[in-house]
Amino acid sequence: MAEEGSPALRKPVFTKVNELRPGTNGHSLNVKVISTKTVMQRGGGGGGRPSGPQARQMRIAECLVGDETGIIIFTARNDQVDLMKEGKIVTLRNAKIDMYKGSMRLAVDKWGRVEVEEEPTDITVKEDNNLSLIEYELVSVEA
Repeated sequence: MAEEGSPALRKPVFTKVNELRPGTNGHSLNVKVISTKTVMQRGGGGGGRPSGPQARQMRIAECLVGDETGIIIFTARNDQVDLMKEGKIVTLRNAKIDMYKGSMRLAVDKWGRVEVEEEPTDITVKEDNNLSLIEYELVSVEA
């Protein structure tokens, strides 16, 4: 009887980088961090802005991550920035694809998780297949 009321937990199906497509979400991936670059850091009470709940610190880093099928830029936000160290293997859960200037960016919002693998298996990254370099064009579909 309890089986009907509660949904069964599904095992995550891991996606490879080369399978990612624009507008998709719910991806679980194991990737290696190749490089990380902070692109924005603000907040923390300075700059004449009011302090309090509105003055939260905000950090964004663009991290190049990949697996044996390709690489993509992962946009790390706030606490995620600290986890994305070069050479680390991370598991991204419930990741989504955001579009930025016509190209794909991988992101994990509040509904997902970024986990650093404690006992990493090394991943040989295919660096000549960068999915973030592919430019997509928005096509409107008439109803």
